[in-house]
Amino acid sequence: MTMIGALALLLVLLAPPARADEAFVTSQPAETLSIVDLASRKVVATLPIPGKPAGIAVSPDGTRAFVTSPDGKALSILDAATRTVTYRVEVGGGPLGVAVHPSGSPAYVADWYQHRVVAVDAASGAIAGEVKVGDSPSGLAVTPDGALLLSADRDSDAVSLIDTATLTRLASIPVGARPFGVTIDAEGSRAYTANVASNDVSIIDLAARKVVATVKVGERPYAVALAKGRAFVTDQYDSTVSVFDTGTLQKLVAIPVGDYPEGIAASRDGAFVYVACWEANTLEIIDTATLKVVDTIPVADGPRAFGAFIRRTRE
Repeated sequence: MTMIGALALLLVLLAPPARADEAFVTSQPAETLSIVDLASRKVVATLPIPGKPAGIAVSPDGTRAFVTSPDGKALSILDAATRTVTYRVEVGGGPLGVAVHPSGSPAYVADWYQHRVVAVDAASGAIAGEVKVGDSPSGLAVTPDGALLLSADRDSDAVSLIDTATLTRLASIPVGARPFGVTIDAEGSRAYTANVASNDVSIIDLAARKVVATVKVGERPYAVALAKGRAFVTDQYDSTVSVFDTGTLQKLVAIPVGDYPEGIAASRDGAFVYVACWEANTLEIIDTATLKVVDTIPVADGPRAFGAFIRRTRE
């Protein structure tokens, strides 16, 4: 072996092992957060989170996780690396959906009962402000540039657009019946709402502030993930994930998954989509190339994983 080759081998041996991204899965009845290593596809930690945790958001840099507890009226802020709760913030009402500004702070919490969104400073746990929205806000999402926050206002059949700089509600956009999950594309140009009561997905042009298309999916859609130019939608009552092309809007397939799929998220490279199945107590993995389930991971009772639950652990 040459000296250069030996040096290269030494550097490889000394380098820290690469870590896979992780899934942070809230389980509501079990009152836990399951952390799944996505390389080994095994649960590597289970943390107690009181108050029936439902919503989850992991900061874009992977340093923090934010978990809502509707029954506990609280937001838990976790150090994602050490798996410890650093703050438990009393937000009142019924905290459900949660999202994080791309900068890592603040976190935004949807208060289902008081029809508002609360901003929480990630570093201190202090309440930074609030804004009134429509009735029963559920899913939240922030545009990639951090300028706009979207709130799916379930009982108003609408989505609120909020200026994050001023916490001002700019518009209310009518969508399908009972929107729950909302997802924004990587370009920040379109948003997708899963409309529970009308069994469809509304596609919003954010610049025009209006719905430009509606796609029928399965029964009781809950949330949407985007990967490889396709939308993946959890159909709770059908126990399927509906897939449609985001360009042509053609429905491609309904993939059978575990009973009562809810939270859904894509891997950063778009190769896989992860689905939390409430009744099956599983996290299921869909290969986006074959559009088939390739693995099933047991997790704690009643997984919801409502929100952006994939944690970045490496570049």
